[in-house]
Amino acid sequence: MTPENILQQYWGYASFRPMQKDIIESVLKGEDVLALLPTGGGKSICFQVPAMMMDGVCLVISPLIALMKDQVLNLQKKNIPAVALHSGLTPFEVKRVLQKASYGEYKFLYLSPERLETRLFKEYLPAIEVSLLAVDEAHCISQWGYDFRPPYLNIAAIREELPRVPVLALTASATPRVQQDIMEKLDFSGKKLFKQSFEKPNLSYSVFAADSKINKVTEILNRVPGTAIVYCGTRKQTKEVANLLAMQGVSTDFYHAGLSQEERSTKQDAWINNETRVIVCTNAFGMGIDKPDVRVVVHYDTPDNLENYYQEAGRAGRDGKRAYAVLLCNANDVETLRKQPDIKYPSIADIRLLYQALADYLHIPIGAGEGVYYDFDASDFIKKFGLDTMFVLNGIKMLEQEGYLAFNESVFLQSQVCFSTSREMMESFEQVQPALAEVMKCLLRTYEGIYDNRVSVYEKQIARMCRMTPEDARNALLQLAAYGIIEYFPQKETPQLQYIENRAQAEYLVINVERYAARKKLYTERIEKMIAYVHLSTECRSKFISAYFGDDGVRDCGICDNCLERKSKPLSGKDMQAIEKQLYELLQQNELTTTALLEQMKAVRKEQVWEVLRYLQSERKIEIDDAGKIFRR
Repeated sequence: MTPENILQQYWGYASFRPMQKDIIESVLKGEDVLALLPTGGGKSICFQVPAMMMDGVCLVISPLIALMKDQVLNLQKKNIPAVALHSGLTPFEVKRVLQKASYGEYKFLYLSPERLETRLFKEYLPAIEVSLLAVDEAHCISQWGYDFRPPYLNIAAIREELPRVPVLALTASATPRVQQDIMEKLDFSGKKLFKQSFEKPNLSYSVFAADSKINKVTEILNRVPGTAIVYCGTRKQTKEVANLLAMQGVSTDFYHAGLSQEERSTKQDAWINNETRVIVCTNAFGMGIDKPDVRVVVHYDTPDNLENYYQEAGRAGRDGKRAYAVLLCNANDVETLRKQPDIKYPSIADIRLLYQALADYLHIPIGAGEGVYYDFDASDFIKKFGLDTMFVLNGIKMLEQEGYLAFNESVFLQSQVCFSTSREMMESFEQVQPALAEVMKCLLRTYEGIYDNRVSVYEKQIARMCRMTPEDARNALLQLAAYGIIEYFPQKETPQLQYIENRAQAEYLVINVERYAARKKLYTERIEKMIAYVHLSTECRSKFISAYFGDDGVRDCGICDNCLERKSKPLSGKDMQAIEKQLYELLQQNELTTTALLEQMKAVRKEQVWEVLRYLQSERKIEIDDAGKIFRR
């Protein structure tokens, strides 16, 4: 079968988007490939289609549990066998998945970079026939990127175990330095790079200085009909802004990572289905969501880097129709950004103090903790130790980047059950508790291995099979646990802190000072670029963003606030003379049409060239015939 056949059969598309086919053909040749495709550019197709044409399992490395689950679900709906190994699974379930993968029962196996280093995965890897290694969010492997994650460095070691398996690394945004670093860290056999233009011709970028941001947001929403996203810097602010918009009669809701999974899903679905017009959110929202008709994305606060801004703004206008990316700012925002490097990168001494405080809070003795997940209530920790919230969050991030910890604030752990009594006792129990016996039988019939192992269970599924409400199913499980028949661990969404290494004495904590200072310097430079973008007064915003990512061939977009401002201003006499002089020079060289003239004067806006042509015609200095040919009189 051809890639087009696969695309049509499973995805229902007749043709590929630009560059997808080239990437797929390179992968099928066994080449290592880095693909830079913008948000919504169809990255998953680039590894899913070739994997369907290859024998074996495609390993997909991703740090985003929600995105993994979404992609697995979408593949399963297409009858493509896929599974995700995430932190919510029990060791028994992980082992069962790896066994099935070794038997060739899956086409796609999604897993986090942390999973690569586990003993169980290493044990089963030689038995799994791997066809392709797809690395999503590949910028995370570079310490010079904006979202460095040390576990990504484990991928290079896996490559040694899979010497003939090609790698497809994917990201939506990476500067030229990060692009090279990705290829080096992943031990590319060549330098195969596919990079789509960062230009978004239908997206109008604007920056507004606003004393009252809520009034400006309301004005924008009144002027631009359709679905919208408003990004805020804090969870508290999402609720406040959503409430203020609701008071103005705007159909709106708020979203952040602190909500339960059920709440997040309900809010997200309502927005996707156009039951809610505006979602006010933190940057926890949007990853993996493919809603093409978003007309406007507003940033209520200024992000600290252009990578995040470009990705979030790019969620508008994926249908190719005109859309708007609006950034609101004031003088305080810029000053706050300038202070961020010292907040984001605390002193080494302060990081050691935080490391000690975490160990005290979690009661971890020296020499213990490696590989263990701990429930971590950041708010409670901050309150008990009297620490600043931003210092704690940034300090933990630094400890992550130094390879000591892994922190996930949105871990969803499914309910789990294991039988804890003998079969004889179960038979006796069934006689005296027939109502609960039905639930016991349902568990044993439905969940493989549950008698000997802790297994994830789904109360809604149990309720449906036993013809009861989910609440009654939960109560039945609690009663069985109270009688000692099962161990029942209800679902929870507690943030998890994992120790990558055994806890050390804080004063002996090793931090590479030079590397730490280099990352802080780069972060400062990214902030300065973001501030420069805010302060742009004449340059095209789309052109500025594209140049940041090494895409220097982009022309003025003509639709950002700066381009529109220039259009509204009449040409100065000096500018007219310069264009007129260039026109005459070109006419001396050869015959010229208006089309050829516009092509040769790319650096000048079309509107300005036409303005000069019309002026010269009116002054009878030139003549343009019906074919568009220009003559000097």
